[in-house]
Amino acid sequence: MATRGSRSEKVKRIFQQFDVNRDGGLNREEMAALVVAVNPRVKFSEEQINAILDEVFRTYSEFIDGEKGLTYDGLLRTYDDGAGDVDRDFDALALELKPEDNAGTSIATEEASSSSIADERVMEPHKKQRTAAWAASPNHGIVFDDTWKLVDDLEILIKRLKSKQSKDGKLKNDNSDVYSEGWSRELGPSTEITDKRVNWEETGHDYAVFVRELGVLRSRADGARSREEAFDGHMAIGRVLYDQHLFKEALVSFKRACELQPADVRPHFRAGNCLYVLGRHSEAKEEFLLALEAAEAGGSQWAYLLPQIHVNLGIALEGEGMVISACEHYREAAILCPTHFRALKLLGSALFGVGEYKAAVKALEEAIYMKSDYADAHCDLASALHGMGDDENAVKEFQRAIDLKPGHVDALYNLGGLYMDMGRYQRASEMYTRVLSVWPNHWRAQLNKAVALLGAGETEEAKKALKEALKMTNRVELHDAVAHLKQLQKKKLKGNGGGNGEEAFIIVEPSKFKTVGEKTTLRTDLSTALDIRSFQRITRLNRCDVDQIKKEINETDVPMSYSGGVPEKSIRKASLEEILHRLLKFLKPETFIGAVKAINQKVLSVLDESESGRLDLGMFFAVLAPVCGGSADKRKRIAYEALLWRPVNEGSNQIRKTDAQRYIKLLRAIYIPSQGASEMLEIHGEMDTSLVSLAEFTAMFDDPDWGFGIMSTLLKLELGDRNRHGSHVCATCRYPIIGSRFKELKSHFSLCSQCFSEGKVPPTSKQEEYRFKEYASEAEAVKDKCMWFGIHSKSSSSPAAS
Repeated sequence: MATRGSRSEKVKRIFQQFDVNRDGGLNREEMAALVVAVNPRVKFSEEQINAILDEVFRTYSEFIDGEKGLTYDGLLRTYDDGAGDVDRDFDALALELKPEDNAGTSIATEEASSSSIADERVMEPHKKQRTAAWAASPNHGIVFDDTWKLVDDLEILIKRLKSKQSKDGKLKNDNSDVYSEGWSRELGPSTEITDKRVNWEETGHDYAVFVRELGVLRSRADGARSREEAFDGHMAIGRVLYDQHLFKEALVSFKRACELQPADVRPHFRAGNCLYVLGRHSEAKEEFLLALEAAEAGGSQWAYLLPQIHVNLGIALEGEGMVISACEHYREAAILCPTHFRALKLLGSALFGVGEYKAAVKALEEAIYMKSDYADAHCDLASALHGMGDDENAVKEFQRAIDLKPGHVDALYNLGGLYMDMGRYQRASEMYTRVLSVWPNHWRAQLNKAVALLGAGETEEAKKALKEALKMTNRVELHDAVAHLKQLQKKKLKGNGGGNGEEAFIIVEPSKFKTVGEKTTLRTDLSTALDIRSFQRITRLNRCDVDQIKKEINETDVPMSYSGGVPEKSIRKASLEEILHRLLKFLKPETFIGAVKAINQKVLSVLDESESGRLDLGMFFAVLAPVCGGSADKRKRIAYEALLWRPVNEGSNQIRKTDAQRYIKLLRAIYIPSQGASEMLEIHGEMDTSLVSLAEFTAMFDDPDWGFGIMSTLLKLELGDRNRHGSHVCATCRYPIIGSRFKELKSHFSLCSQCFSEGKVPPTSKQEEYRFKEYASEAEAVKDKCMWFGIHSKSSSSPAAS
């Protein structure tokens, strides 16, 4: 079992260093000196120092010894609660442990015996230095003597199990930190899981015996003389089990403690931590909410734990994909405890996750000021800087994260992506190679390595890397990548361009692109529709039937707001995120986070132009309706009903024309920004009080010049963007054509939708004018070819021809 050992001695040395007058307490002046000394890079103002000291002296009032100030136990408690990092502060102060500092802290070796637990118990079971730091703490510690006996016996049970499983080779250490993806999510210091997580074998006979004996200990706890003592026993059993990574068993104990004292914060908090580690994020959130409710009802008694409850609640919400909601709790934790660098780091990472790059940079920089060696914070700061376009500083921050932690997968992978964007393919390939040395089955890194090698001109190495990626996963995009590579090889052999240093395509101005037939989409329309389709793919909104919006309109109860002088059903972004979670309930958490980010950047940034954090829910529903699933008529009707639901139109069966005009201009500003942004300026000052029916609204909506006429093109893409065209590949990008195929009628080359929308043509086919015909499927092309041959065969067999 772990001991307090050097940790408590380090705190003692820090305490002695700043207890200048040797009175056994740190007064405000001494405490201020400590705060400044352990944060050498932070320039505190007098107001900030006073705010921090006020918070410490208020939160830890039970440890304040009159004018002497904060006691040693109080300082130790602040570190236990995550207000600081003992090892970091100790190193920052350049202190050293003397050999005698550790005297008496080692655990006596216990002789293994199979007779009984009592035989294995050492002679002095109640020595508090034998167990973890929490056991002797005034807030989380063991209160009753009989509880110490339970802990001693439980430690022996765990020791037996560990010994047997180690002997059988069943006990494994798993460095789960290596396999992190995305921005980092971590439990705070008071509940932190060490890098080396123990994986117990739970199916064997040894484990079954352990659980049975553990049940006996739980029965002893239940048989205590009082409810308080039973609670103390179950909490202690839970803490010991948690520290040994026996999370399922720990959860049972914490749940029992919750039953014994439902209004106590601690068992809910601990149960939440267990549930999170077990991957049961929704249940963890509920426990943290109960802990928060109990802490707020309990007054100052639980003030020391409030920041950590907010942090862990935020982490649980992130586990569900609710990142905007998580931000609120990280922010609250940072307000309650200004030195909580993990809360600031998590806030910055979450803000980055929803595309709020500027705010993310600010929070992450603050976290790094407090803890300069925080590798995860440097990694996420780099990602946020890249999001803002500051690639030079982003590279430096990624490199700093890697210097601090050479096996940091996210930093290596993301730096590889950044080098790819910069065209530094060789360096990108090196980064992906390093990712694979840490995580050999990272197929995305393997695929990107192949692309980087291709960019660097190392075609043979790229082919090998692609084959390795195919061994790792059988995803269709890898097969497309292989086909693409073969096409490039063919093109290089033929000498048609696209090889090293050769021109792969030329871009032609829109006026030179002509269309043949009414069904062929205009290049500019296709470009806009492809952008909207890309947004649909990221958000998966087209998989959300528009009827779900109708359901939300009928069932969502939103209080009226008069903040802008006009009545509005407005809600905060966090509440809007909950509605989106219901609409997109079929998404996995990580995919939902990406959807929220895209919606925040594309939609909410326009609807919340004043950055008040509140949005008109009716207008939001109306803006979302056209990109959801369902027929075109249904989407328009529900958009109309969403506008009708707004307070300004409520009670009427028609909407005001000004609202319809504002809606369509917002729609264009969001989805057709190149055209819509300037139109938004024209909205103000319109006083038309006439009303618009659904039929009139539909006519306004479908107007090709001033409405959202692009929707017909969008529907065509939705229906056909998975269609493949046999062996046809795009003449410029060389990828297999998926979706519509655009065939040039004179030179007979074909383009994919993306290259057609961008005006790319092969350099060998320069013409004054290009005439394209669109084929939605290969069947259409075959039918067209047959008709052409039929017409020409008839004309060749006619008398005139003979």
